[in-house]
Amino acid sequence: MTTERNIPDNCDHLLLDNQACFALHSTSLMMTKVYKPLLQALGLTYPQYLAMMVLWEQDGLTVGEISTRLLTDPGSMTPLLKRLEVEGLISRTRSREDERVVIVELTEQGRALREKARDIPQCILGASGMTLERLNKLQAELQELRSHLQDSL
Repeated sequence: MTTERNIPDNCDHLLLDNQACFALHSTSLMMTKVYKPLLQALGLTYPQYLAMMVLWEQDGLTVGEISTRLLTDPGSMTPLLKRLEVEGLISRTRSREDERVVIVELTEQGRALREKARDIPQCILGASGMTLERLNKLQAELQELRSHLQDSL
């Protein structure tokens, strides 16, 4: 057994800064920090903002459809959606066909919030230090990576 503190050359693949997962994780943390003050002005958390974006894109979805779109568990969506409902941004109603299914719809206040959020993407672009073209390319590459990872499960 060796007690050397130096990392052998053949273990470079185990260095934290050599991990794609850490680069993605730490970048996600920084991205969320940049979003935080922008979303606080709207009274939203980042996960709530994601749910609202899904509904701004297509209103009247089920909890399951929202969670599928956000790649989350439906059970984790319920507390988030309840909070949005308390805030008056959405309404949740049980389906007439199947009472286990909950349909989520934007309220007038929820639709109006979209207009208030309109400048957020431009703020994120500015904070990124990238051109729109470069950021779009990075997004496409990340979506491709995500797709490959999903396929490997």
